[in-house]
Amino acid sequence: MRSLVLERKDELRIRDLDPKEVLGPSDVRIAIKTVGVCGSDVHYYTHGAIGPFVVREPMILGHEAAGIIEEVGSAVQNLKVGDRVCMEPGIPDPQSRASRLGLYNLDPAVRFWATPPVHGVLRPSVVHPAAFTFKLPDNVSYAAGAMVEPLAVGFHAVSKARLTPGAIALVTGAGPIGMVTAIAALSAGCAKVIVTDVVDEKLAVARKLSSAIVTVNVRSQDLQSVIARETDAWGVDVVFECSGAVDVVADTVHHACPGGAIIFVGMPVKPVLFDVVIAQTKELRVEHVFRYAHVYPRIIALLGSNQINVDALITDTYAFEDSIAAFDYAVRPKPSSVKIQIQLGT
Repeated sequence: MRSLVLERKDELRIRDLDPKEVLGPSDVRIAIKTVGVCGSDVHYYTHGAIGPFVVREPMILGHEAAGIIEEVGSAVQNLKVGDRVCMEPGIPDPQSRASRLGLYNLDPAVRFWATPPVHGVLRPSVVHPAAFTFKLPDNVSYAAGAMVEPLAVGFHAVSKARLTPGAIALVTGAGPIGMVTAIAALSAGCAKVIVTDVVDEKLAVARKLSSAIVTVNVRSQDLQSVIARETDAWGVDVVFECSGAVDVVADTVHHACPGGAIIFVGMPVKPVLFDVVIAQTKELRVEHVFRYAHVYPRIIALLGSNQINVDALITDTYAFEDSIAAFDYAVRPKPSSVKIQIQLGT
């Protein structure tokens, strides 16, 4: 099948590559319609590795996807041919200790699309467990369905934050994950979300998401002054650190209110400084996020009820035949770009 294949670092080709997947009794076969381009996909393209995950042989890219079911296994009862769906890209071992504890995202044996050596989904079809395949409401497009995967990171972060209605949150970094985290925080009842970045164009997109979002360009504005103004000098209830920037991580303890929380979502590329004493004197709760678990149904329900909308985040769309151009653009996108998607069908 014609697929977008990462042959090796810096080399992409559209060519035939068939993973030869077999439909099991509890599986479904899905015709892929829309795939989002994630930062991890781009990183594999430009660096050939992420930490211990090294591209050692050709690999199909893509893990943010939606499509339509074209075949179901004999034991599948909750889905049928013709259902429009989105899919969790990670398949854990159901017998692992992590899975049995409900922490399936932390299963060391999880097989995650487009993480070496597992093929991704920038191809015509994929076989996937029905248990990790979710039906989309009729009013949710394939494009929005492919956004459920990045949304899941934000919603998992919010579940870690234990937000209460009326809270004020800070999201540092207005990339795709920062944006979806802001959406998730508002859906969880935040009265206001302060979003920071150094790129005005991205902050302009953030403001389109909700009138309850306050944006701060930290190169030209003083963040502490804005937080003081918006919180009566108390500090924010929750800091969602989504940038992964070393200096930003170090400053999180100064932004949170006494008894507040810091949720680390972004991944720094090297060790960072964290002032434990300040965190102790405020009794800050610190949580970490790795992917997500148990959030897809809630996100899909919110999309279906029009409680959240991601249209403003989908800034660039390419046809499958232009996939290589899409990735080259993703390496150096316009400042206003947030989410790039590739369409394989309508």
